[in-house]
Amino acid sequence: MKPLTFPATSFLSFFVLLFCLLAVPGSAVAQDRKSDEIVPWLYKNSDIPVDKTWTFGELDNGMRYAVKRNGVPPGQVSIRLRVDVGSLMETEEEQGFAHFMEHLTFRGSTHVPDGEAKRVWQRLGATFGSDSNAETTPTQTVYKLDLPNANKTSLDESLKILSGMVSSPGLSINAVNAERPVVLAELAERAGPQTKVQNATRELFFAGQLMADRAPIGTPEALGAATPQMLQLFHQRWYRPEKTVIVIAGDGDPALFVELLNKHFAQWQGKGEAGVIPDFGQPQDIADISQVVVEPTLPRFISMVVARPWEQVEDTIVYNQQILIDLLALQLINRRLEARARAGGSYLQASVGHDDVSRSIDGTFISIVPLGEDWEAALKDVRAVIADATTKAPSEPDIAREIAEFDAALAIGVESYQTEAARKQADDIINAVDIHETVATPQVALDVFRGMRDLYTPERLLDSTRKLFSGVSTRALLTSPDLVDNAKVRLAKALRSTVDAASDVRVAQSDIGFESLKKIGKKGAIKSSRKIERFEVEQLELTNGVRVLLFPNNAERNKIMVNVRFGNGYSGLSSQEETLAWSGALALMASGVGELGQEELDKITTGRRIGLGFDIDNDAFEISADTRPTDLEDQLHLMAAKLAFPRWDPAPVIRSKAAALIGYDSFSGSPQAVLERDLEWLVRGKDPRWKTPDKADFAKLTAKNFKQFWKPILASGPVELMLFGDFDRDQAVDSILKTFGALKSRQPAAVSAEIVSPKFPSPQAGPEILVHKGDKERAAAMVAWPTGGGLENVRESRKLEVLTSIFNDRLFEILRSQQGASYSPQVMNSWPVDFKSGGYIGAQSQLTPDNIDRFYNVVELIAKDLREKPVSADELQRVVEPLRQLIARASSGNSFWMSQMEGASFNPQKFVALQSLLSDYTVITPQEVQALAVKYLDENKEWKLAVLPESNRVAANDNEPEEPSSAVSASN
Repeated sequence: MKPLTFPATSFLSFFVLLFCLLAVPGSAVAQDRKSDEIVPWLYKNSDIPVDKTWTFGELDNGMRYAVKRNGVPPGQVSIRLRVDVGSLMETEEEQGFAHFMEHLTFRGSTHVPDGEAKRVWQRLGATFGSDSNAETTPTQTVYKLDLPNANKTSLDESLKILSGMVSSPGLSINAVNAERPVVLAELAERAGPQTKVQNATRELFFAGQLMADRAPIGTPEALGAATPQMLQLFHQRWYRPEKTVIVIAGDGDPALFVELLNKHFAQWQGKGEAGVIPDFGQPQDIADISQVVVEPTLPRFISMVVARPWEQVEDTIVYNQQILIDLLALQLINRRLEARARAGGSYLQASVGHDDVSRSIDGTFISIVPLGEDWEAALKDVRAVIADATTKAPSEPDIAREIAEFDAALAIGVESYQTEAARKQADDIINAVDIHETVATPQVALDVFRGMRDLYTPERLLDSTRKLFSGVSTRALLTSPDLVDNAKVRLAKALRSTVDAASDVRVAQSDIGFESLKKIGKKGAIKSSRKIERFEVEQLELTNGVRVLLFPNNAERNKIMVNVRFGNGYSGLSSQEETLAWSGALALMASGVGELGQEELDKITTGRRIGLGFDIDNDAFEISADTRPTDLEDQLHLMAAKLAFPRWDPAPVIRSKAAALIGYDSFSGSPQAVLERDLEWLVRGKDPRWKTPDKADFAKLTAKNFKQFWKPILASGPVELMLFGDFDRDQAVDSILKTFGALKSRQPAAVSAEIVSPKFPSPQAGPEILVHKGDKERAAAMVAWPTGGGLENVRESRKLEVLTSIFNDRLFEILRSQQGASYSPQVMNSWPVDFKSGGYIGAQSQLTPDNIDRFYNVVELIAKDLREKPVSADELQRVVEPLRQLIARASSGNSFWMSQMEGASFNPQKFVALQSLLSDYTVITPQEVQALAVKYLDENKEWKLAVLPESNRVAANDNEPEEPSSAVSASN
């Protein structure tokens, strides 16, 4: 489980800023081009400097490409194939065809039989769903392949398959009828409260435009009426070389990439007339500017748009300078909105943003979560903050603070660019093509930002803000959990009414730094040191008992992962009664340090890569962050101070409590939401340590009992500090001794003599029944078996991953590919190494209520087949090779090693267990897989769960038992 992060740097994390500044293509400084220099196709009509790490070209048939060598991660090559077709290119009768075509291309083509492409890529080490996938948006269809351990042979085979997929997919009546239930299952699986609101929002914001009724998933009517002939005609219009871009970035020779592209795509020619991109329409000044959606399981929420026509622009330096100015103007408003929310008021959260959406709207978007039922007051208050920003220019100190944040975000992009993953850079090219813009390196983005400092004047930012909140039409949608009298009329009236500019929302700026954070104490010393030679890790023990794991490396340039582990985590909590452990993720990091609250922490970390994230592991509580060498000492200082001098500001507790109560009903909005709320609690025998609080629990939370619970935990030991990344060992040790070495000695937190491990629930005559309040045609089901736990048997748990992967592949093949009963069935393996029990294998799926027994039957037949027969060598290879490649790629990064070594300074057996990790996952025989199935997939120990619509509390009707077939073995 990843930690929830509360960045100390800002309420907008660096990663959000990086997305805005770097993933929005084109920020750069002008360059002089020679008159005879060939301008790559991506940079036509642009003065953006060409990123010369890419090679751009175009085949004779019009297909464009971009290729690049990038060895992150080693051995992998990322391929992205974009076709210029999405839901906005569909006619009324074709709604959903672009997405349907995406599905059909994966089934088969002239080069591979139906369903074989997935198996070929599995044999090459690719995992379906993560390494090979596709997506359809309103404006494009993108096929994605991350090919591990790539070589000329595997690349040749992969590009051959891809060329067949797009040029001549299998569109037979059998293929269409087989895949139709799958896309309909996906449509049904997405149905729910959130989709209802998304559809209403799209219809309002894009009223009068194609986008209003062109969801990529399509409609049941159009999908049900689709014929092979209709799909073939759609394919002929849009799947053409001149409408296709292919991007390849990875650990290989760009010349080889181009050679193979020519080999497999040069002969592709379009047939018939090409499709003409329709007019997407422009936003109009409409009278119907408000809409209300009543959804009992969702919190009260207001979405607004200030809509302007989207226009094709030339991606120039001047254009990108204005984008940066707009972003900074919006950041100023967001900081003021957040400051007001922190202080308490009419809204819990509010934000503004800008986006060009699907070449349809140039929009400024506002979102508001009211604090109570008075949504009108919240809307008025947010508009008042915006009115202030459009009335009065920001101060120079305000501007300077945001410039420092932006500069730091861009600088981090430069620092990490050399180790940026190839897949991310390939995606950036595709996104640039989609919005008809270019890409620039982080360095030129930083150069342009620093070169335009004089443009960030109060007057220009005021002008930018006024333009951002002016448009053709302003529209708003209110989502409410209950009926509101005359809400639609009241909302429209509120939008049209004038508001006075707020007078008390400007954030007071002050020049404070880390000198305002209390020193920890006297610098400590090292008691002992030893090298863990096998892993190039050094372990230190300090004189105060703190243990340190150091792994200096340059896998990720200028990035250091820091993890502080303290106390005993879940193992130290009561297994008999509920605690406030759940409240830590809500407010513990936000409650401040020493004399500094959230706002002061934001100020001292302005322009820095410093943060605080929190999580609870089975054996420890964790505070984590990513930082860089220049910020490391202050990052360590902040973390140590959080342990030594915690602040107990009540405001974050009060705010988090309100947020939890407002959002609680969403847990019952769909089968998946119910599983997210209750599954981990149920499969651990209803152990209260893993129970999601209910409304009564949230209501009882106070600042006082929050402090009573967390204060002794923050003061508890033992303490383990982990530093993995790009740092100088001696400098890091000196910083550690000044901070964590200066902590007072800590005694381990008191726990019972015998740590209580979670227990798997006992089998019952029927499934455990839960209910949801969403779509009455949606349900979920699960079958689980107990396994084990503990480090002593961790090698067996790794081999169980092979068993569950085979199970998962078969379940997917039968329920989705063959029967179309479910879109995303899955099987997982959980094995807690810090407990003696509590592990399980679980198979689950979302489906319709009348397919629940079908699911149980299929699961039991697969389990029975795995117990009775060894798997084939080919089926085993198609699971083992992706696992091998997954580990190889993951192990090239620090997060993998940090997760594997957590707690190892106190339990050195974890180092021993790591030595066999790769072989445990990959050296296994069919007979061993069968033995594991016999041992763990015991039909007498299975536990079942069903999540049904509230109106139907009984299990689904019984289906006739199915006989085992060759489909169950799925070993072809």
